[in-house]
Amino acid sequence: MRVKEFVMGNLLLGIARDVGPRIMKITTRDRPEVNLFAVLPDTGVNTPEGFWHIYGGHRLWSSPESMPRSYSMDDTPVRVQMKNGRVNIYGNPEIQNNIQKSIEIYPAGESTIEVVHQIKNIGRWPVKLACWALSVMKPGGFAIIPVKAGGEGLLPDRHLTLWPYTDISDRRLVMEKDIIFLKQDVKCKGPIKIGATASPRWTAYWVDGLLFIKKFIQGKGEYPDFGCNVEAYTNSEMLELETIGVLKNLNPGSTVEHKEIWTVKKIPVLSPVQEDVDKKVQF
Repeated sequence: MRVKEFVMGNLLLGIARDVGPRIMKITTRDRPEVNLFAVLPDTGVNTPEGFWHIYGGHRLWSSPESMPRSYSMDDTPVRVQMKNGRVNIYGNPEIQNNIQKSIEIYPAGESTIEVVHQIKNIGRWPVKLACWALSVMKPGGFAIIPVKAGGEGLLPDRHLTLWPYTDISDRRLVMEKDIIFLKQDVKCKGPIKIGATASPRWTAYWVDGLLFIKKFIQGKGEYPDFGCNVEAYTNSEMLELETIGVLKNLNPGSTVEHKEIWTVKKIPVLSPVQEDVDKKVQF
């Protein structure tokens, strides 16, 4: 796979040219040997259209998930353009789905970038979907989902979404007062996934002394999967850290957008314990 590297401030990015749109690498310039994203060229799933490769890295899907729509082939070269300090990745038309995806990346600070995901309706009738931004993280770390209470009251203000294969007694799942942790463990073979409405609106993954933070813009409206804006999935190979935008009825020719703000911080030691996160994760 051909990967083109770009420098944005203190960050080093790798963009796939042969598949995608995919961001295959992110790290800091002083640690180029580390890739916070997992690269999984042989992993995937059989679909009616053929074998779909996850490849790893960061990708854009449309939510809600379904087969084969979500797993449309994206294994052909894409157009990557850099102009005025910005990188644009243009995916190929998904004719069966009547959509086309693109990702725009631009600097927003020394160790921060903005990643704008767009899906355009290229068909002749409306489609209902949400942008779904999935980052496939390298093994050995843990995800952080903040779920801070909104205040006092008689009505609920938080919720969790569970998948059929999720065992809530799984030791990889750790729930503290205001944070959900999901640990990646190469020794645990089965999958587990959890979704929530993150509050505040960020999620993160720590591994190898680096914290990858994804903030996101919260829109008004209906969210997929019983109202999730953040989801995390893990198995023995990787962990997917996911944010989701608002469901939109997308008319022909119109585009829906979902923005994430990525920051990489150096935190040499961090534990999946709320006290440690509260002390060390400041932004």
